[in-house]
Amino acid sequence: MSLRKSPTLTPARLAANRRNALRSSGPRTAWGKAWSRLNGLRSGTRSVLYRDLVLGLLYAPACAVDRTARALLSPAETAHPLFSEFVDLARQAEIEVVCARRWFATLMESSRRKRC
Repeated sequence: MSLRKSPTLTPARLAANRRNALRSSGPRTAWGKAWSRLNGLRSGTRSVLYRDLVLGLLYAPACAVDRTARALLSPAETAHPLFSEFVDLARQAEIEVVCARRWFATLMESSRRKRC
């Protein structure tokens, strides 16, 4: 919390704020506006392609993460760090799920043997 007292909003200061706001209203050219629209896609997590990849890998058949990713992405997109990192995470999660299922099956089998 700042100990500095906030300045009083005088009519002159309010007028200056309005003048400054008129000068800095964002891009004015068509090129600048088009470029600024891409700012939301900079991280890639808002793109339609990323959403489709997430949904595709989420509903991919068992042991088909790589095959599904190759079907959804072009070679250039596959090389992109954002997409390749997500595919690696999905692959690792799939491996962990498979290992957990095997462990659970082994546990259930051992408990069945003990009962008999």
